[in-house]
Amino acid sequence: MSSPPASYAVVVPTLGRPCLADCLRSLAASEGPEPHRIVVVDDRPGEPPPDDLSLDALGPLSDRAVLLRSGGHGPAAARNAGLREVEEPWTVLLDDDVRVGPTWRAELARDLAEASPDTGGVQGVLRVPLPTHRPPTDWERNTASLERALWATADMAYRTEALRAVGGFDERFQRVLREDADLALRVNDAGWLIRRGRRRTDHPVRPADRWVSLRVQRGNADDALMVRLHGPDWWARAAAPRGRIRRHAAITAAGALALGLAAAGRRRAAAYAAGGWLLGTAEFARARIAPGPRTRGEVVTMAVTSALIPVLATWHRLVGELRHRSAGCWNGGAT
Repeated sequence: MSSPPASYAVVVPTLGRPCLADCLRSLAASEGPEPHRIVVVDDRPGEPPPDDLSLDALGPLSDRAVLLRSGGHGPAAARNAGLREVEEPWTVLLDDDVRVGPTWRAELARDLAEASPDTGGVQGVLRVPLPTHRPPTDWERNTASLERALWATADMAYRTEALRAVGGFDERFQRVLREDADLALRVNDAGWLIRRGRRRTDHPVRPADRWVSLRVQRGNADDALMVRLHGPDWWARAAAPRGRIRRHAAITAAGALALGLAAAGRRRAAAYAAGGWLLGTAEFARARIAPGPRTRGEVVTMAVTSALIPVLATWHRLVGELRHRSAGCWNGGAT
């Protein structure tokens, strides 16, 4: 006689975007064991309008829904607010912009049933639908990198016991970027395994304006915190791409040097420094333009943002180093 499926709760942080309804609707329509509890955490700042979230999209699961407000302190704080509401053995984290598959609940039950006692987390398989009639844009490629990411909380099931053992999410991570890797590294360090399951979830590309790549540079501050917490080898441990921060710093330094030399009247030296800045910027722009659709709008956007990103990335990294200079290394205790 087979054992009953593991009891689980679903936690969905949201900023009230329209995609939440699609997420909840797909969860309700999926086949398989139903979640015992669905915790939707509204992380909009201030006092959001009452009852404006699409919880009715849950249909027959609406009576299992719990709505919390977390006050706009970021996804880590929102997920912690949801975790405090969970009593089930498993906590399944979903982002509000995903759509689980038609048999996702059955596949989740199988993933949890196959988890060994020392397995603290089971990751879902993400698929990012991309256009088939043209190459993807820079933003679309950025989103598609989630397919290769370890431990993405877009669809991640953790033993509630493991989450509480490490203190949940670190709320110093106030953006969606490194909070998932930080948590998973702490869960690993606490002796739990994390493996990839077989359930599948779609993560559509969110609409974004042409300047979105500039805003995401704020995440460089979180990289400084990750180094403080987990050491300089955390990129390798998390199988995370290191990015271009060193090149960005060099390009930024060349540009600043060119301006300084020009102000000092050293035109020849300033020209050399400016040439270094131009070559670095051109290489960066080409690397972003070449795999894309190369439309006029995309090329212009890549050219402009490629000139600005190195400065912004370097600035945010320096801000992060200063802000988190007193952060202690994670050693199995509270962060």
